[in-house]
Amino acid sequence: MKILTVCYEYPPVGGGGGRVAAQISGALASRGHEVRVQTSRVGSRPARVESPAGVDVRRVFSLRRSADTCSVPEMAAYVALNAIPVARAARLWCPDVMHVHFAVPTGPVAWLAHKITGIPYVLTAHLGDVPGGAPEQTAGLFRVVRPFTVPIWRDAAAITAVSSHVGQLAHEAYGADPEVILNATASRSASPPAPDAGGVLRLIFIGRMSVQKNPLFIAAILSAMRAKNWRMTFVGDGPLRADLEKLLREKGIADKCDFRGWLDNIAVQDYLDRNDVLLLPSLSEGLPVAGIEAVSRGLALAGSKIPGLRDLVTDGTNGWSLPLDSAQAWAGALDEAATDPAGLQRRKEESLRIAPRFDLGKITDAYERVLRRAAGMSLAEK
Repeated sequence: MKILTVCYEYPPVGGGGGRVAAQISGALASRGHEVRVQTSRVGSRPARVESPAGVDVRRVFSLRRSADTCSVPEMAAYVALNAIPVARAARLWCPDVMHVHFAVPTGPVAWLAHKITGIPYVLTAHLGDVPGGAPEQTAGLFRVVRPFTVPIWRDAAAITAVSSHVGQLAHEAYGADPEVILNATASRSASPPAPDAGGVLRLIFIGRMSVQKNPLFIAAILSAMRAKNWRMTFVGDGPLRADLEKLLREKGIADKCDFRGWLDNIAVQDYLDRNDVLLLPSLSEGLPVAGIEAVSRGLALAGSKIPGLRDLVTDGTNGWSLPLDSAQAWAGALDEAATDPAGLQRRKEESLRIAPRFDLGKITDAYERVLRRAAGMSLAEK
């Protein structure tokens, strides 16, 4: 197939959703499909590059100022500036199908290309692009744009969702019945990370330091812990980083915390291989890529008791599912991890046991089937 992947963010621009788009595009290209990506250009990044996986990545200027965050006005600018280039790519390159990540803001761009060219599209919903997915960030936006998003869902040849929670939200908002195709990981460790020789509990957070990811809550958790033999690593960046660093200093625990900024995938995996527990205190999630990667490397997970983590964290099995209104509950779980190394080891091993459900080959099979069906519909119509 010739597949045009359309996503408003793509590594190194954006977060987990863009990484999913890149991962699937690369996996499809490795199977002999011809894959072109149309995405945003930020800063001085080249307008065109071929990825190591053989994906033809083309970037269009979008007024986005930061690689790791995108405001609502910047999303609107993306739609305005990318609608014609994406439609042109669809008309001139003539793909069999478009794979569209995010109903908002990518959806309108691909929908217009579909209307101009007739090329079908598969829509993959991630979370914040569905009403109710990330209410702390998008509730106001969807009060305005929701009526305009209905045709995007209605006219898709197929719809997928990255988790059962996102699929349920899409059904409630649009009456859609998406096929749930979980996010994936390409690597898996043979065994969990070895315990620290000095008995230190190694904690890690990976992601965008935004309201949705709730990193400030971590300061309250760490300061409430009774155990003292721990160390915390933060990988990522974002608008709340300065506030987080200030909170850690005020609580007198900044010297036990390390900030590493954004890292590439290889470096992230290296840090995962040297830690014990991934903290996921998010207010909302679809299916976080960081969590999947942590499971695949054999870490235990301490996650919020929210629907978006149900596919990833099982309380008492591979980690702890904890309430967002009690830092004490989180601290108690981490104290348990620090004082019960055998129990922690069992949780880490259980993560590795469930890791095959996120296998990239299996996930790519599912996307390939959906895209083939959509492309077949187009050929039948012709």
